[in-house]
Amino acid sequence: MAATSTPSRNPVPPFTARFVFTVDGLEIGAFTEVSGLQVQMDTEDLVEGGNNGFVHKLPKQLKWPNLVLKRGITNSDVLFEWFAKCSGEGMEKNGNKLDRKHGAIALYNAAGKVVRKWEFTQAFPVKWTGPKFAAAGKDLATEELEVAHCGFKAIDDPAPLLLDH
Repeated sequence: MAATSTPSRNPVPPFTARFVFTVDGLEIGAFTEVSGLQVQMDTEDLVEGGNNGFVHKLPKQLKWPNLVLKRGITNSDVLFEWFAKCSGEGMEKNGNKLDRKHGAIALYNAAGKVVRKWEFTQAFPVKWTGPKFAAAGKDLATEELEVAHCGFKAIDDPAPLLLDH
């Protein structure tokens, strides 16, 4: 009897230093660090009268922390322009409506192929931080973007971004 093979994940994890952040299909840029890609389910304790052996744990809502993206300063203004559209005069020009976006973070392997993608919904930037200047310093000039969102899902087969929200 012939053995059938099923596709399996590569047992060697990909190098995590190559990833790209996109918003509604527009490439915001490649970043050197992303944090906040996590989810947590809150629980509620329910004590049952007469039962001293344990406390019931009931699931509640999910919490999605903000994504924080960092990179060295580039000559691209796409990152800061997105932030400007969602705040101050940019938001006023849009009738004081926050234009939430869908986006993705794609992890690339050494060959330049997408290994995994995380698509997030209803995102908007909440903080942009520019470089710290110090004449005596030798640190890389970096910028940081913090993005609020309403959840993400991991995509095994990174096809074009298709979200129904």
